[in-house]
Amino acid sequence: MLKCKMSDSTVRVPKRELEQFVKNVFLGVGLDEEQSDIVARHLVLANLRGVDSHGVSRVDIYAKRLDLGIVSKKTKGDIIKESSSSMLMDGQGGLGIVLATEAIQIAVEKAKETGLAVVGVRGSGHCGMLADYTMYAAQHGCISIATTNAPPSMAPWGGKVGYLGTNPLSYGIPAGNERDIIFDMATSVVARGKITIALRNNQSIPFGWAISKEGNPTNNPAEALEGLVLPVGGPKGYGIAFLVEVLSGLFTGAAFGPYINSLYKDLDKKQNVGQFFFVMRADLFEDMDEFIGRMDQMIAEIRSLPLAEGFEKIYLPGEIELERTVERESFGIPLSHKLMNELEAVGKRYGVCF
Repeated sequence: MLKCKMSDSTVRVPKRELEQFVKNVFLGVGLDEEQSDIVARHLVLANLRGVDSHGVSRVDIYAKRLDLGIVSKKTKGDIIKESSSSMLMDGQGGLGIVLATEAIQIAVEKAKETGLAVVGVRGSGHCGMLADYTMYAAQHGCISIATTNAPPSMAPWGGKVGYLGTNPLSYGIPAGNERDIIFDMATSVVARGKITIALRNNQSIPFGWAISKEGNPTNNPAEALEGLVLPVGGPKGYGIAFLVEVLSGLFTGAAFGPYINSLYKDLDKKQNVGQFFFVMRADLFEDMDEFIGRMDQMIAEIRSLPLAEGFEKIYLPGEIELERTVERESFGIPLSHKLMNELEAVGKRYGVCF
C-alpha cells in the first residue's frame, strides 16, 4: 500500500512509491526490467511537471494495448537508414516512450561526434511528454527540437473536419548556473489528454478549448472529445501543426493525419505514429562557457524586467513546470480519487498492490 496524503478531491502520492508501483505493473504486463523502468520514470516525471494528461493516467491504456498484443512487449527499433549524423528507426509497433528514449540518446551521441544530428522514428506509438527527451539533450550540453504527430483531432484552419493531431513540439536549451530552458507545447489550445482528465473527474472545460461535432463552442468534455480541439493562435498554430505533421509523419515514413490510428479506440491496430528529433551541440559556433554564460545573462535580464500590471513574475519557458516539480517532489503527486481507483484496478490485474 502506498503512503498517501488525502484531501477532499485528491490523494497525494510520493514520487518514489508511485514510480515503483507503475514499474511493477509493467513488469506484471511482461516488460523487462529496463523498459519498465523507462516507462515508469517517464510517466511519473510527467505528473511531477504537472503534465497530468501524459502521466500515470496512461498506465491503463498502455497495459491494455500490451496485453492485446497491439504493442510489442519486446520493443526494439530496427535501423532503416543511418549516416554519421542521422538515423531512421522503425519501431515495429513498440512502445513509443521506449523508442523515443532510444532515439534521443542516439541523436545526442551522434551530435556529440558530428556537431548535429537528426533521428526519425516510424512505426511508433504514443511517446508521452516530449519535454523528457529535450531535457535529456540539454543535460548533455545540446540544443534540441522534438516533435511527434497524433491521431486527428483538430481541423485545419477554416475547416470543420479533423485532419491534424494536437501535434506537440518541444525544445531544450542548456544553461549554466540557471536552470535549463525546456519548452513543451501542443499546437492545439490544449492537449486532448487534459479534456480526458476533465471528463474522468466530472469537470467542465473552458470555452475556447474545443468545439462539438456540430461545430459549436462547448465546455462539456464529452462533447469536446466527440468534436475537435482548436489550434492555438488560430492560423499560426495550424501552421506549426502542419510542420510537425510533415517532420514526424511524412519525413519519417510514419502515418500522418487521418491515417494514424487512435490510442483508445483502435484496439486492433498499431498506431504507426512518427517522432522527429533534431539535436546540435550548444558549442557548435562558440565555446560552451561563452554560450551558457550568455544564456544565463539573458535569463537573468528577462527575469528582472519591469512587470506589466496584474503580473507578479516573468516566467521563463518551462519555469512553471519546474516550480511544480519542486512542489510535488516535496508534498507528493496529486491524483484524483477516480484515478486512484483506476490504478488500483489495473494493479489487481497484475497482482500489484496500490
